[in-house]
Amino acid sequence: MTGLERIAKQVAETPVVIYMKGSPQLPSCGFSSRASQALAACEQEFSYVNIIEDMEIYEALPKFADWPTFPQIYINGELIGGCDITLEMFESGELKTMMEAANAKSQVEA
Repeated sequence: MTGLERIAKQVAETPVVIYMKGSPQLPSCGFSSRASQALAACEQEFSYVNIIEDMEIYEALPKFADWPTFPQIYINGELIGGCDITLEMFESGELKTMMEAANAKSQVEA
């Protein structure tokens, strides 16, 4: 399975996923840290992929949704954006609403 195929599978199967440098507990860059903190503050489940530990994903991710930077946050299979957009959505309350809906939808489908 190629990196692009793996990303497509992860995004399709995971309601909320952040592709980041490091982990939410030990982020490797400020943007990844702030974006994962915003997700965590919504008190909803989310998954992460440490792109530093998976060079195939690291190289394929910018091509997947034509988004050149990291982190990248996907909700319900769609790219919502990177750090700045995630923080804006968090501050408006939209991020939590989207995460709640995505997690609820995945529980219904399970």
